[in-house]
Amino acid sequence: MKRYLAAMLVAATLAGPAFAQQQEPFEPEGYRTDNYRAPVPATLAGARVLTTAEAEAIWRAKGGAFIDVLPRPPKPKNLPEGTVWRDMPRKNIPGSLWLPDTGYGTLPPAMDDYFRRGLAHASRGDKASLLVVYCLADCWMSWNAARRALAYGYSDIAWYPDGTDGWERAKLPTEEAQPEPRPDQ
Repeated sequence: MKRYLAAMLVAATLAGPAFAQQQEPFEPEGYRTDNYRAPVPATLAGARVLTTAEAEAIWRAKGGAFIDVLPRPPKPKNLPEGTVWRDMPRKNIPGSLWLPDTGYGTLPPAMDDYFRRGLAHASRGDKASLLVVYCLADCWMSWNAARRALAYGYSDIAWYPDGTDGWERAKLPTEEAQPEPRPDQ
């Protein structure tokens, strides 16, 4: 009996990593609509998933357009009159186009149009050109945005799930960014 229990304990210990892998998030059927800062899937159907080294190689070769979808914190509505509001600076991968707030699970029509126009600008109207979509590590915004770009008919989408967190960990350069102007602002 002791041997049986010991064998079961060893089997359970060895199965631990396989069980943990099964607990990773899986791709949802639609877009993620809440809890955007959470572990993301390892895959995105129809897109390439990039490591930092792969993203860096594309960036250095100027082989694709980089799209940052990190949301921009809104200006608080209840600020006293005369209060100076300063946006938190965003450092992204140099040369990126920042299209904030385009990674939410549901986009209002104006934001959907903003994202479509941004992608068309980044791709120079070529839906077959490489677009690299990113945000931060464990950020569903980039997963949603990359999936949405695929749904819009873009055929060469690369998703960089480590985003600027992975980029900065690798000590790669960043630059202060300004978002692409929106018609509603």
